[in-house]
Amino acid sequence: MKKVVLASLLAVAGAVPSASLAYAQQPASGGIQMSQAEYAAYNSANTQTTAAGKAAAFEAYLKAYPNSAVKEDVLNQILFADSQIGDQAATLSAADRLLAINPNNLRALTFEVYYRRADADKMTDPAAKQAALDKVAQYAQQGVNAAKPKDMSDADFAALKAKTDPTFLSAIADDDLAKKDNADAITVLKKEINGDADNTTKPSQTLQDVYVLAQAYYTSTPPDYLNCAWYATRAAAFAPAAYKTTIEPLAEYCYKKYHGGADGYAAMQTAVQTNLNPPAGFTVTPAPKPEDIITNLIATTPDLAALAISDREFVLQYGTPADAEKVFGAVKGKSVNLPDVTVIAATPEALQVAVSDDAVASKTADFTFNMKEPLKTLPNVGDKVTVDGTYDSYTQKPLMIVMSDGSIVLPKKPAPVHHPVHHTSH
Repeated sequence: MKKVVLASLLAVAGAVPSASLAYAQQPASGGIQMSQAEYAAYNSANTQTTAAGKAAAFEAYLKAYPNSAVKEDVLNQILFADSQIGDQAATLSAADRLLAINPNNLRALTFEVYYRRADADKMTDPAAKQAALDKVAQYAQQGVNAAKPKDMSDADFAALKAKTDPTFLSAIADDDLAKKDNADAITVLKKEINGDADNTTKPSQTLQDVYVLAQAYYTSTPPDYLNCAWYATRAAAFAPAAYKTTIEPLAEYCYKKYHGGADGYAAMQTAVQTNLNPPAGFTVTPAPKPEDIITNLIATTPDLAALAISDREFVLQYGTPADAEKVFGAVKGKSVNLPDVTVIAATPEALQVAVSDDAVASKTADFTFNMKEPLKTLPNVGDKVTVDGTYDSYTQKPLMIVMSDGSIVLPKKPAPVHHPVHHTSH
């Protein structure tokens, strides 16, 4: 009989784990008893010098000895070899077999998450993609909850978890965001980046997830613009140059939405250099609330009829009913000429147009002109026209200002040019 001594899982590094699996090549006391034939087959596989040779030899070993006492460790060898070759199908097959005998195998779980998440991200059918991400999240949660192997030290297990948990937590957050569960995604992402802070300052999955965290704050209901600004600015600070142009616009947009302008942003850019999370005492003054802006606007505008259209729309949309009535009352019944508005929709009886800059940018109608005379020729969507009309009514949500007696003002035809007649003398 021969004995073989098994070594523990040693390390996981990078997005997909790679590990050094060392197996004693000579008998050692306290090892596992093997027959001469089994030991020869095991030793032959273990001493192969290429990943492909080792994978094939260990597969042959398991076929000959399916109930081997070292089956889990052999599957670990196969998993590692197949991953070195880059054979995804074989790697997942080895991972599946490992998890069947040890659901806590962190290396197998990491490969399951890595490859299956990549496959899910390529899917275009929403239902199939969500189902695939849910399955990935199950593997990931299994990895987060995995118990320490009895033959591994606390220190080694903690080091291994520190390397695998970012992969697991990132996948769980990805699934959360696909289901629009931003609150849980934020919790999970913060756990990931706080547990892997060193990698938030270098190209890595964790640095990418700092930006994903910013997006999660931005797409929350309501958006959290301050945290969006902080984490997007942090991601931009350490991202490679090629990615900064993608990240920086979100950082600056969220800062301006929260603060009301770009002033003071340099202080945040400085603070993120040495702080992963907003430090105690770091503050950004929020922009005035809509009700404060409206109160000040009304108080400082002697003639409310002279308000710019964008200011008038802001009050109508966000003001109290009393403030909205006060502002609209100043123009109700008055006629106006609006040049170069953008046509959103047209019928013979009504014309919907975008007037304010925001409406034009979002291609959304903010004015409806009920026509005085049915239109004989309809303008095309996107056309620029000049219209006359009289302020009649409005709705706050969604904002729509309704005009009566509408008409399209046609451009004036240029006056004919009369050329002098030259008479020739005979």
